[in-house]
Amino acid sequence: MPADPADAVPFAELVARGDLSRLWQGQSLTIETHQMFAYLAGMGFRLPFGTAVTLMPLRHPMEAAAQGRSLARLTGRRVTLGIGPGSPDFVASLRGDPYESPRAACADYLRQVRGFLGERPADGARREGAEERAGGERRGNVSESGRAASGMPGLDHPGVDLGLGVLRPALARLAGEVADAAISWMTPPGYLARDLVPALHHGARAAGRPVPRLVTVVHVAVARPGRDPRQLAFAAARAHLGAPHYTDMLKRAGLRVHPSQPYLNARALVDSGTFVYGTPPEVAAALAAYDRAGVDEVVLNPAGVGLTHGWRAALEDLTELAAGIRLARSGVIA
Repeated sequence: MPADPADAVPFAELVARGDLSRLWQGQSLTIETHQMFAYLAGMGFRLPFGTAVTLMPLRHPMEAAAQGRSLARLTGRRVTLGIGPGSPDFVASLRGDPYESPRAACADYLRQVRGFLGERPADGARREGAEERAGGERRGNVSESGRAASGMPGLDHPGVDLGLGVLRPALARLAGEVADAAISWMTPPGYLARDLVPALHHGARAAGRPVPRLVTVVHVAVARPGRDPRQLAFAAARAHLGAPHYTDMLKRAGLRVHPSQPYLNARALVDSGTFVYGTPPEVAAALAAYDRAGVDEVVLNPAGVGLTHGWRAALEDLTELAAGIRLARSGVIA
């Protein structure tokens, strides 16, 4: 959650150099996420952006669609608009009550966003997914009839991929049915392979559509003198480690966690390798497990280092890790 837009610029430069392929940010309660990306676009960073994830109770579906297509127009690149329901307590604090069915709420929200983007539901469910997942810069995905139905004025743009935040199989199945991407956070590779990937494929088969791409956010840090990986994991994920829906997911994955013990949960993240800590070659090797699990895009999250040692240190980690991953993929031992 950047408080100063200048803090985000070096990370945009890292992506602009080609070291990494997309710039992601989650929900921000300081500088609003879409406005942060628009600021960067105005500085000349016409990058692929992704939200992982913004929270449904904070934004009407029409506003979500407007933000997504505006960024696509401003950047000239496809935008991944990741959304999620948020925790029941957070939803209740804004709506008075939690969603009766988070799955039904997500399905309806995505349907409405597609409509406001100008896509018919059937169009959104049966798009040429292989081309989209390959990263094709396909324009003109907004139909005139869809625009008329949405009540939003026409705006040509490269396109918006709708992503759904998933932690457990029910939403992974829904993502397979209706989303362009499933986005998971802090999910171990074994759990992804065993529970989420099969659910994602099941949902896609049931809907008769291509399997959405799977995006996973992974906490990472380079091992350096004076760093304690447990402290880094705690700083990075403290709020999530005290949330029942996250600890339930981690329990399903085989970790010994409890929402009342966030620091011990941070230790479990490190011990299980869910918080990836090591030299750049060691981190690259650990991230390869996500590829084997069926993940299409890994998002490197250096928040633990940034919050503990500063964002310059986080940027240094990402630069070294990007180089280490390139070497690992080319078969060169760093």
